[in-house]
Amino acid sequence: MNRNLALELARVTEAAALACARWVGKGDKISADDAATEAMRRTLDLLDIYGTVVIGEGEMDEAPMLYIGEKLGQIKGLPVDIAVDPLEGTTLCAKGMNGAIATIALATDGGFLHAPDMYMDKIAVGPEAYGVIDIDASPTENLTRVAEAKKCYIEDLTVVILDRPRHDKIVEEIRHAGARIHMISDGDVAPAVAAAVPGSGVDMIMGVGGAPEGVLAAAALKCMGGDMQGRLIFMNQEERDRAVTMGIKDFNKVYNCEEMASGDVVFAATGVTNGELVKGVRYFSGGAETHSVVMRSRSRTVRFIQAHHQFDYKPTY
Repeated sequence: MNRNLALELARVTEAAALACARWVGKGDKISADDAATEAMRRTLDLLDIYGTVVIGEGEMDEAPMLYIGEKLGQIKGLPVDIAVDPLEGTTLCAKGMNGAIATIALATDGGFLHAPDMYMDKIAVGPEAYGVIDIDASPTENLTRVAEAKKCYIEDLTVVILDRPRHDKIVEEIRHAGARIHMISDGDVAPAVAAAVPGSGVDMIMGVGGAPEGVLAAAALKCMGGDMQGRLIFMNQEERDRAVTMGIKDFNKVYNCEEMASGDVVFAATGVTNGELVKGVRYFSGGAETHSVVMRSRSRTVRFIQAHHQFDYKPTY
């Protein structure tokens, strides 16, 4: 995959972030998501790719654009899988809370797990703890392994968990083991990526979140040498049937990072509101400032990009 494509993806997430950041704190997550989706869709079509959306905004009858199966780009462009979340953390954006990002990943054709829009149990860490996590082990055992790998005490570790009643037992055990916990209300892609960024303050994530978000997180962690495991959680027969149509046969399978995002992968994210990974959009007279992260698996290059946009010269935003 052309290395310049990773930088082009930053333009895509910047466009989405600049569009939806106008809705920060206004209490309208639908309009915010629509703005991000439209901007991302418009910018993606300018790239020299011919991509298929495999992680998107839903099925064709649920989403007018960036729906699963939609073809984007140029017919003679590079064939790729596309995973998108134009606004990860719609509620965070609507309430003006930290952690909302615009994000996208590309993989060589067939590289992404076609994960249904359902739940996934996840555990993720950075490169220092690669190969030591086990989703079937207890939280205490995983904390012990990660602390040993990072040459620190369990008390030094910070675990990010979605603030949901389903995690009460995990939270209780982590606290008993001595690790610190950062509870978040929404948006677990950015914390998963932050776990692989030195100095981010995040060491690992645990718990149940969205499966599509799991694939996006796996794409980023693959680019950074991090590690992740995930298992789909089925709530009803309808979800099992839908999974079968997407090629999933083993309902109990534990997917590793490589199985969720294989081949050549590029990833980009731009902050909408401030977070551990990137800062949010800041508007000024005549323009705005954005902060993005861009990475590619082949070289494991990670770039943090601070951009100043002058709207008189770039009015598309």
